[in-house]
Amino acid sequence: MRVLTAVLSAAFFALALGACSPSAPPLELKGTDITGAELGGDFALTDQQGKRRALSDFKGKAVALFFGYTHCPDVCPTTMAEYAAAQKALGGDGAAVQVLFVTVDPERDTPAVLARYVPHFDPGFLGLTGTPAEVRTVTERFKVVAQKQGAGADYTVDHSAGSYLFDRDGRLRVYVPYGTPADAIAHDLRQLLR
Repeated sequence: MRVLTAVLSAAFFALALGACSPSAPPLELKGTDITGAELGGDFALTDQQGKRRALSDFKGKAVALFFGYTHCPDVCPTTMAEYAAAQKALGGDGAAVQVLFVTVDPERDTPAVLARYVPHFDPGFLGLTGTPAEVRTVTERFKVVAQKQGAGADYTVDHSAGSYLFDRDGRLRVYVPYGTPADAIAHDLRQLLR
């Protein structure tokens, strides 16, 4: 998993070097500026209350988008805890940030399962799921790698561990590598809120 994370981080860094757009305001970032990168796009999945949610529904807020799964033993809960700490560090500005957790394991991560997992980190966070085909379409758009390991009910999923930050206009701006501390995440979110 760590090798996959390092390789993807390096790939996104290389992508970002050639992808900066002069039309977006310059940012002082801790993560990697990927403004103008040709990945992502709007999508709609189902949240933990069974409501369809599109990425574009959150225009006007900064959005943090993370791909993971509820049975993850380490990377996902660690990342979600960092986002919860970043949200707390933002104080009142945290109301202008939406964290979205998109499952890479839609077979197990139903809305009911997400409803027990995601709000544990912060009541405002949203978990998103869909059919395997819907989730695969979204992961492919964001170049997220997810591969089931093992058989039976106790399988794990190796997956890309970085996350993405969007500005208030819904533009993809920052790639945040796994292991980024909460204060650095909060810093970048503040940049996107200005």
